[in-house]
Amino acid sequence: MGLYREVIKHEVFPALGCTEPIAVAYAASLAAAQLDGELERVTVSADAGVFKNGFAVTVPETGGVKGNVIAAALGALIARPELKMEILSGTRPELLQQAKLLVSGGQASVSLAEAQRGFYIDVTVEKGGRVARAVLAGGHTNLVRLERDGTVLLSSEQEQGGEDSHQYRAALKEMTLAQLVDLLEDVDQEDLAYLKRGVEMNLRVAEAGKALTKVGYYVEELVRKGFLLSDVVSSSKILTASASDARMAGLSYPVMSSGGSGNQGIVAILVPYNVGLFFRIPEETILKSIALSHLVNAYIKCHTGDLAPICGCAIAAGVGAAVAIVYQQAGKDLAKMNLAVNTIISDIGGMLCDGAKGGCALKVVSSTDASIRAAYMALSGHGITEEEGFVGRSAEETIRNLSRITDHGMALADQTMLHIMLEKQGGSST
Repeated sequence: MGLYREVIKHEVFPALGCTEPIAVAYAASLAAAQLDGELERVTVSADAGVFKNGFAVTVPETGGVKGNVIAAALGALIARPELKMEILSGTRPELLQQAKLLVSGGQASVSLAEAQRGFYIDVTVEKGGRVARAVLAGGHTNLVRLERDGTVLLSSEQEQGGEDSHQYRAALKEMTLAQLVDLLEDVDQEDLAYLKRGVEMNLRVAEAGKALTKVGYYVEELVRKGFLLSDVVSSSKILTASASDARMAGLSYPVMSSGGSGNQGIVAILVPYNVGLFFRIPEETILKSIALSHLVNAYIKCHTGDLAPICGCAIAAGVGAAVAIVYQQAGKDLAKMNLAVNTIISDIGGMLCDGAKGGCALKVVSSTDASIRAAYMALSGHGITEEEGFVGRSAEETIRNLSRITDHGMALADQTMLHIMLEKQGGSST
């Protein structure tokens, strides 16, 4: 399997709901499927990013309930791991009622694994006096350990997780922007069909989100009242915000993710799609540009980590969308692509991630706006250069600089935000 397909296989997949609580549900289902009998207890330990992203987001199929803990209980009760990131499509009313009772009775809990770095979910399930455990690390569906009654059923060298737990990521991390563009030569008709499926899936969720009186609605109202122009930038912002609104509100529509994130999938896919459609770019070119958007998103996540203190929609998916727009109109013009990357990272590179919730749609809007602006500045030969701030001499150098800022300069950001969030909840887990 070529590198392009490795990235797509692991980073671009349908997900029903915010991917972190869904991954918690998936891990719980993996453990629960190893045992028979009535569920007695489910206990979860998760890294800061998973903990934070599942803190205040509405979980699909729950009637508006928020948090990782309901996802854990439901996943353990559904116990159908073959559904993977669409695990909650197996919810039934009686299972939801059971899950709520488990939560209210203290039989389902989620705690912060403070020592863990990188994506990590460790779930223990008890049924009929027996115990099973499942550990995901390094990715939302990357099972690294499975146990039943202390017997190891599966164990991987990747058990400690971290950003380099997939071999393809090590190769991807060392690539250049030029080499990412060259990977598009591997895209065939089957790949194009999968990319188109992602467009259609995310358009459906955007249409559902337009019925909500949330961020997308208010952006559209600004256009109606004349505060914003009715143009491709506004229509793109309405589209992406509406899709994010639907997803964060827990509507039961799957989205095609990117970099393991649904909101990033919304930006990475719908921005180049809508811009390409507006400028009548051939469909195959639009789809290949979306493939490039996914690759750039995944490349940046290799440097910054899956769940960084800074917003992935801004510093990964938005960058991918900007490069995709340049590709649509200028092909493999690396000078323009470098300008686009440097400009958008200089613009919104410091946007904080304080977990998944309704307000993410605002960040999606900002990312959409910035990506289109950066792309068209670059297409005109203008953008931010190494003379300014932390911007490097190339896209790759700027991304490495951003990684240094994330890893070292913002090392305490997640911890501080988590403390604030826990204080608001009286120190309780979620």
